Amino acid sequence: MARTLAQFSITPDSDGDYTLHLEDDDGETLEFTASFEQLDLIVEAIEDVIDSDEEDALADEDDDEEPEDD
Repeated sequence: MARTLAQFSITPDSDGDYTLHLEDDDGETLEFTASFEQLDLIVEAIEDVIDSDEEDALADEDDDEEPEDD
């Protein structure tokens, strides 16, 4: 079962990488080290999903609109 993300943080480390801290609802925190390139890929993947969801939502709104009678 997937856990629910409660909060997260990203902090730079002294090696030029970043540490991701992901905390769930139970207070358990996972830490990951990631490079700049990996963070950039994560950002791109999130943007792709959000953009796709936004396009789907806009398409659903267009489908819900009733045509106007002239």
